[in-house]
Amino acid sequence: MIDPRTTRRAFLRGSGVCMALPALHSLPWPRPARARDEVPIRLAVVFCGNGFHSRGWWAKGEGAAMELGAVLAPLHALREKLVLIRGLFNEQAQKGNIHSSQTGNLLSGAPLAAGGEVRSGTSIDQLLAQRLGQRTRLPSLVLGCEKSNPSVHKNYSMLYSSHVSWSSPTTPSPLEIHPALAFDSLFSDGSEKGDASVLDAVGDDARRTRARLGREDLPRFDEYLESVRELERRIERAGAAPRAIPADATRPPDGLPESIGEHMRLMCDVLALGFRTDTTRFATLKLNNDHSSLRFKELGVDSMIHHLLSHTDSADWLKVNQFFVGHLAYLAQRLDELREGEHSVLDRTLLVFLSSMMTGNHDADRLPIALLGGAATGIRGGRVLDYEGQGERQACRLYLSLAARCGLELPAFGDARSPLTGL
Repeated sequence: MIDPRTTRRAFLRGSGVCMALPALHSLPWPRPARARDEVPIRLAVVFCGNGFHSRGWWAKGEGAAMELGAVLAPLHALREKLVLIRGLFNEQAQKGNIHSSQTGNLLSGAPLAAGGEVRSGTSIDQLLAQRLGQRTRLPSLVLGCEKSNPSVHKNYSMLYSSHVSWSSPTTPSPLEIHPALAFDSLFSDGSEKGDASVLDAVGDDARRTRARLGREDLPRFDEYLESVRELERRIERAGAAPRAIPADATRPPDGLPESIGEHMRLMCDVLALGFRTDTTRFATLKLNNDHSSLRFKELGVDSMIHHLLSHTDSADWLKVNQFFVGHLAYLAQRLDELREGEHSVLDRTLLVFLSSMMTGNHDADRLPIALLGGAATGIRGGRVLDYEGQGERQACRLYLSLAARCGLELPAFGDARSPLTGL
């Protein structure tokens, strides 16, 4: 049962489904939005494994005059909402110098256990979910587009390469790679499972609610319901298409899209829907594993898996980079289209995009980090922040700053004792 004191949202219910609504002026809320927990600030981390093209990750200039390197070119329309952060790193990630040892502590800065043992640190997204997640129905969303790899590589568990979100030092957060199940998690209250449409389940409640709405809210209410229905249709189509599975396929066939691009878009849409309805305020989306085995036939790039391609620094590698950054742009644009009063959902979202190394050559002494959104928290976009050669290079200082903007003041996190200056 949702405590009405902790949310401004209204809910549609029926047949084991709990469906949150976006803010609508016609519906009464339990109390006016004054307290910080009633003005949602959200954190979303989007991860791309294996780094980027060595000559394509850069930006210079400010605001509308900001120029972007080839890797970041898909963000051109969003450049005034972009902060490119240079020079941060995790000191503990320098010890193993392989994918696993550089990824497992990406969002915690914690030392990693070797020898096949699994011990990292609680990631910043999960710490926020544990401390603040009671304000929403779901504490967090942990989404992915490539399944976890449980093997061991060069003395480190590959679980480190497969997870950026950690619920505890020994527990990677359960990763949902099926769009349909991720979608269901936004609405099901756990009392009934099945294949029925969410909208069918809450139909009576939706009709009663619609009758209460004013003229201003009716188009918004109808558009929201239609967007949920369309996402349901896309998930059904993606999971139902018959296809031959090659012998070396790495993605399970049932319920997963044939196209990795469609898979990524669906997961972006699920994340946006979770934020739009305030069902959750904290999310991670792992587009692929570090040491990834994904292939990209739809791009005309099929000679190598993602990991091997990352060592080439080729034109194909740049094409794949732009494909990934294009999905970040898609998610950011979706969030920016959604309004919450005077702000967009993106304005109230700290959307972080990063990898665990700058290029495929394992150079983790400066991490590629881009931040989109956050205008409602006082973050000004259209900037490049360069910490190269400075003393405050811990990535965990950034995480301290982001946590504070979400409403959680921490005295320390990981190897950081103070927030990042200049953000």
